Amino acid sequence: MLYQTRAVIFSIFLVLLFVGCSSRSYFGGYNYHYYKPLKTHKVNNSASVQRATMRPYSVGGRTYYPTVVSTGSTYRGIASWYGPNFHGKKTSNGEWYDMYAMTAAHKTLPMNTIVKVTNLLNGKSAIVRINDRGPFVKNRIIDLSYAAANKLGIVASGTAPVRLEVLGFNGKITTAVNKKESVRIDNFSVQIGSFRRKSGAEIYKNRYNNYSGRYHTVIVKGVYNNFPIYRVWLSGFGSENEARDFIKEGHFRGAFVVRK
Repeated sequence: MLYQTRAVIFSIFLVLLFVGCSSRSYFGGYNYHYYKPLKTHKVNNSASVQRATMRPYSVGGRTYYPTVVSTGSTYRGIASWYGPNFHGKKTSNGEWYDMYAMTAAHKTLPMNTIVKVTNLLNGKSAIVRINDRGPFVKNRIIDLSYAAANKLGIVASGTAPVRLEVLGFNGKITTAVNKKESVRIDNFSVQIGSFRRKSGAEIYKNRYNNYSGRYHTVIVKGVYNNFPIYRVWLSGFGSENEARDFIKEGHFRGAFVVRK
């Protein structure tokens, strides 16, 4: 009887062990065969959704200001990815997240913006459609679907430095006929430094260019007390409120809003 009991227990243990092993895979401990692609990929591109998703929103005490940019605009930063834990859940624009679709999350680009993402470590690229907000982690610029991350070769590492290039809007790549399709971006900047010598301004400009993966530095020459002065501005703010919120975060002492 004791032998039979031990045999039963051992059999149960083997079953549990097999099930546990079969539910894992190399990447992230998941067996992706258990997560099936969604049957439909309905693109939510209504005017009401676009208006709603372009409103400022706050996460973790920080306010983000969605901003429409031009085709050809480029950005650099760190990409991450999200998968099974969000598969089948709603995205920020009301679609169902499918980790096997070529989509991504971005904090400020309009919904349905088409973006080319290039992994700067291996040169691989993928084209994705923005349908969600995020990632809300410092220094990360885009959150990719599992399919896009797999194509770029960053599933195992989790993150990678990437280059983003805007290819189009409303779920479509812009054609050569209207190649420079663009929408407004207000001319608000933040002055972060001023120098008597141009060489000092250039050092400061290079140090803080592409700040936070979004803002770019420019040098503006002026005159103060009859002497040349070189001001360093951060550009790329979508509104005056965004620029003022950036100043409140205390990145640069003495910074203030300017407008071209």
